[in-house]
Amino acid sequence: MIPPPFRNEPTLELRRPGERDALAAALRELDRRLPLNVPALIAGEQGTSSGIESRDPGDPERIVAVAGAASGGDAAAAVETGAAGLREWGARRAEERATVLVRAAAILRDRRHELAALEVLECAKPWPEADADVCEAIDHLTYYASGALELERGPDLIQARGERNAMRFAPLGVVAVIAPWNFPLAIPAGMTAAALAAGNAVVLKPAEQSPGCALALIEALHEAGVPVRALGLLPGYGEAGATLVRDPGVHAIAFTGSSPVGLEIVRAAAQTPEGQDHVKRVVAEMGGKNCVIVDSDADLDQAVPAIVSSAFGYAGQKCSAAARVIAHEAIAEPLLERLLGAVEVLRVGQAAEFGIDVPPLIEPQATERVEGYADRARLDGRIAFEAVGVPAEGCFCPPRVVTDLDPDSPVLHEEIFGPLLAFESVPSVEVACDLVESLPFGLTGGLFSRSPVTVKAVAARLPVGNLYVNREITGAKVGRQPFGGNRLSGVGSKAGGPGYLVQFAEPRVLSEDTTRHGLLLD
Repeated sequence: MIPPPFRNEPTLELRRPGERDALAAALRELDRRLPLNVPALIAGEQGTSSGIESRDPGDPERIVAVAGAASGGDAAAAVETGAAGLREWGARRAEERATVLVRAAAILRDRRHELAALEVLECAKPWPEADADVCEAIDHLTYYASGALELERGPDLIQARGERNAMRFAPLGVVAVIAPWNFPLAIPAGMTAAALAAGNAVVLKPAEQSPGCALALIEALHEAGVPVRALGLLPGYGEAGATLVRDPGVHAIAFTGSSPVGLEIVRAAAQTPEGQDHVKRVVAEMGGKNCVIVDSDADLDQAVPAIVSSAFGYAGQKCSAAARVIAHEAIAEPLLERLLGAVEVLRVGQAAEFGIDVPPLIEPQATERVEGYADRARLDGRIAFEAVGVPAEGCFCPPRVVTDLDPDSPVLHEEIFGPLLAFESVPSVEVACDLVESLPFGLTGGLFSRSPVTVKAVAARLPVGNLYVNREITGAKVGRQPFGGNRLSGVGSKAGGPGYLVQFAEPRVLSEDTTRHGLLLD
């Protein structure tokens, strides 16, 4: 089956009562089945099934899933099994692999209400965010299905007289996928689907906070036709992931998460121990300190809602979330006033409530971390706004806007990953660019300006992987805004874009002299 032309999966229209009713019903039905059981899956066999509990961040007493805490031995076994499964899966034609990925996308589409409900409960994603995440997972599967066919065709090479040249791509081997919790379906689906599309075997190690969502993805792929030996699941803590990274049987590592962990993976993967006959590839999307520059000619009616959405959507728990606003001094005062007013009316509450803007954070440790940065902001500057009346139960953190910070404050330089937005004023866009360039990160950035000259100049200077102009800086769409960072924010080609699959394949060139003897046709 040839995949149909790619198009982004449309999100649900939540203004329609019928859609809201269907989601609410799915949540009630899912709640009756909790806790889910998530064992380690190696060759389709259920392994360890206890040791991890994922809990509802808005109601920590509710256990969403009980998962197995995979050990280092489990990881080694999964890699060995993946190597055996690679022979079957990697030998299939690209069209067969693409058909399987399209089937898996259809399975997720059929379960979209249930899967969105699972994200609401396991990761406290508000309904619009949860539904969009399911859609993005579907997008990755269908986009990389088409990419598999393009990869098999290979590029066009120059053909000289009497010479025939071709480049083809072979699977690398076993790919370790280490995924985060904040996009619990979309990101693991993207990394896993890309590796599978190129013919590799995959071992998925999901975040310990979201094993239920990871199991749903694995179930869909197995049901669609991925051989069980070619796709394993290892819920677990650090030991399982560290073992995968160092295992000589792993050929590539796809990681999304924090910069410290990502850099450690890069260091460890660079080692070539005895018995390892390859250099491991690392595809990593890491942290950021994402800045939004607002020029003096910006349309504040456009800038304010976009900044607020980018900073406080999903409580700031997106790698692309806005963390700093750097405003031209000519409009800084009215912009800050309007931002404070917009943040003041944000609704803070349980993710399952329709219309909630700021849900709880993922876990108590996250709340403690953000509160620590808020305390530092009080020392280094001032809290311009802090929400009151947030729920007492659950991992809630009030939205805050901080300003007048010391230039050396860690609040301005370190990734916080929560609902805290720093605001500062500068005399020019050039100074704003200097501040962004001084950061070690280069993930996303934003610019609000009506001047094409300014847009061109800022785009030429900023080192970010994704620059958004006159819009929110979150919500990249597969195929439309390929996503990935530079500097310490990432390594490798952009997810959801051309060139991503090549990272999971080995290029091989065949060059044949056809001049002297001609060709013997069988």
